[in-house]
Amino acid sequence: MNVLSGRLRPSMLAAGRGLFLSVVGLAVSITLFVLAVVSISFILLGIGVFTTPVVLEAVRKHANQRRLWAMTWSDVRIPVPYRPFPKDLRPGVTGQVERTTLLLKDPATWRDLQWLLIDMTAGTVLAVLAAALMIYPVEGLVLAAGLWRVFRDDPYWYGFVPVDSQATAFAALALGIVLFHVGLRASRPLLRLHFVLARTVLAPTQDQELAQRVARLTETRHEAVDTAASELRRIERDLHDGAQARLVAMGMNLGTIEALIEKDPAQAKKLLAMARESSAEALTELRDLVRGIHPPVLAERGLGDAVKALALRLPVASEVTVELPGRAEAPVESAAYFAVSEALTNTVKHAEATRIYVDLHHAEGMLRISVTDDGKGGAVIGSGSGLSGIERRLGTFDGVLAVSSPAGGPTMVTMEIPCELS
Repeated sequence: MNVLSGRLRPSMLAAGRGLFLSVVGLAVSITLFVLAVVSISFILLGIGVFTTPVVLEAVRKHANQRRLWAMTWSDVRIPVPYRPFPKDLRPGVTGQVERTTLLLKDPATWRDLQWLLIDMTAGTVLAVLAAALMIYPVEGLVLAAGLWRVFRDDPYWYGFVPVDSQATAFAALALGIVLFHVGLRASRPLLRLHFVLARTVLAPTQDQELAQRVARLTETRHEAVDTAASELRRIERDLHDGAQARLVAMGMNLGTIEALIEKDPAQAKKLLAMARESSAEALTELRDLVRGIHPPVLAERGLGDAVKALALRLPVASEVTVELPGRAEAPVESAAYFAVSEALTNTVKHAEATRIYVDLHHAEGMLRISVTDDGKGGAVIGSGSGLSGIERRLGTFDGVLAVSSPAGGPTMVTMEIPCELS
């Protein structure tokens, strides 16, 4: 019974997602494919120059949404292969022509269109099967409960069973039970197969992915150097303005105490108390500074316990799940820790959440972290946002960031870093 109940909820969830993909996803794919074909055909007439970039951008958003669902629903990663646009695109008609040309020269554009065709055929079949195996058995139950009497004059076919009596209705129920048990085992794999099929088309070729990774790593390495330099300047500034200033003041107080200790013991005691207070404050600032560079709990107890310690300091109820059989390299742990810290800070500041869930696990050579909250949603990766900083931090280690945050919530921030545990 426990095994059945343990499988029922995820299987029903997979069925609901399959139904959603087979209805909404199919409608969007058909619409965008027709618009894209018509818009590209109209380029020679001049109209398509203005409509094609808009339509193809919509196709990319649709494909990226499917990438996000693939990751969050079935743990299938589909890399984003699009070539970046140059920053100096000219405005007006000339810019539109250049943008259209760049889009049509990008191989990923044609893979997106090919995927739309596959999504509205084989992809939809897989999604329908994932849903039907859990939903169709309900019809067998309803027929056995008495609905068969409506069709007694003309047999109603349930699968391969002609239902025209109570006995045949029970046969339909038996078939429905068999299909239900098949659905318990097959709905999630079928949904995953839907996304794997999408990955075979949407993912870049090996050479393209390698070139893209080299370009991305080159960019993130430069950003890492700049970040390290600015971090070093911050540490120097904090030391100069904080702990160093307090230690200098403490030294001056000790010099004054040395001169007053025989002449004015009472004043010397006051200065000693001030010196002790300054030393305590300097020590606190040094500890905070060290914690900001590499938290001691991270070095001593690992990423899981360090994230749990982070969660304990949050003003919001939180739950942390850790499944890490070993430890990653220190730089990876540090990057993951500060990425989670930034994600939690963003949640507390902006999400208006009442509960936060953090999950850390390692599978298939990937450290996977998800931060989920029940807040108002609307989080996006954009210039100047904390999520952009997380993306840059992860990019240094060839990691990726995905965000699902519809208006009204919930928000799920998913991070992946390739690494091995020791």
